Amino acid sequence: MTVYNFNAGPSPIPAEVLQQAKNEMFNIEQSSVAVMELSHRGAVYEKIHYEARDTLREILNVPETFEILFLQGGASVQFAMTAMNFLHPDKTAQFVSTGSWSEKAQKEAGYFGQTSLLASSKEDNYRFIPEVDLHKAPDDTAYVHVTSNNTIFGTQWGELPKKAKHPVFVDMSSDILSKEINWDNIDLAYAGAQKNAGMSGVTLVFIKKELLEQARDVSPSLSYKQHAKANSLYNTPPTAAIYMTGLVAKWIKNLGGVSVMADRAKERADRIYRAIDESNGFYQGHAVETSRSLMNITFRLQTEELDKAFLKEASDRGFLGLNGHRSVGGCRVSNYNAITDDAIDALLTLMSDFQK
Repeated sequence: MTVYNFNAGPSPIPAEVLQQAKNEMFNIEQSSVAVMELSHRGAVYEKIHYEARDTLREILNVPETFEILFLQGGASVQFAMTAMNFLHPDKTAQFVSTGSWSEKAQKEAGYFGQTSLLASSKEDNYRFIPEVDLHKAPDDTAYVHVTSNNTIFGTQWGELPKKAKHPVFVDMSSDILSKEINWDNIDLAYAGAQKNAGMSGVTLVFIKKELLEQARDVSPSLSYKQHAKANSLYNTPPTAAIYMTGLVAKWIKNLGGVSVMADRAKERADRIYRAIDESNGFYQGHAVETSRSLMNITFRLQTEELDKAFLKEASDRGFLGLNGHRSVGGCRVSNYNAITDDAIDALLTLMSDFQK
């Protein structure tokens, strides 16, 4: 039976990338050594490391004014690390809360200083992205934190808010590499790799060099300055995960770049949203139309019993990961870069058959 993997994360990796990894990962450059056995100080691994970094810079058009770091601990460690490095005692970190991950980011930052809500859509169960004018952030703002896409509730910023005078930090874990980025409105962005950028284990961080100069003195292992100075080789990095990210980045480059990923994501998401909207209420989307995510499409059926029956039918047909997050329920389709057109076709057939 064909398996269609729609897990929200860890998520599918392109078949071509998996095949390449199968062919060379355990005998890299005919060395009889696996990637994860290499010394991270050796020439073979350094080539993998810097090629991955440079390809990410190329396909995302990251300015040379930014450092690109490979760190560990996922986005969750970044919730704390951003505050440790940049939340000064006389400042307040401002958060735009658009879902569970925004809440967790604010909670983690609260262990290191003052935090405040600049805007939130919690009262409407995070069904929309609130309007935000960053020029209205208080003068004592250390930074403004935004989550670009919300996996649990299925909302996404169409465009990030325009930067004002305060630094802007963005959690891009679930839509990195799926669209082009306007770096003028960002000072720091981070992303766990396990959705669009490879396998779990490595966290991508993009940080302005001039922002690094404002960082507080913290322990070296949690210092952006230290990791930037050491080119992400201060300690042993997650070598296999970085290798996989490099392969994914090259796969995207060979297909035509991030703009191609964006076009693919929109076309496939539009098809799924059309099936929801044209179902006469049989399928009911969670997110307000203007805030709909292209990465995570959330919906319910008319009753909880129908939700369970749909998910059972999906499981019987080989679908993985269509159940909604436990805090929301219903169903969720994760439309990441590695999802194939065949998988989308099969999903739409399932939705049509089940409604009939």
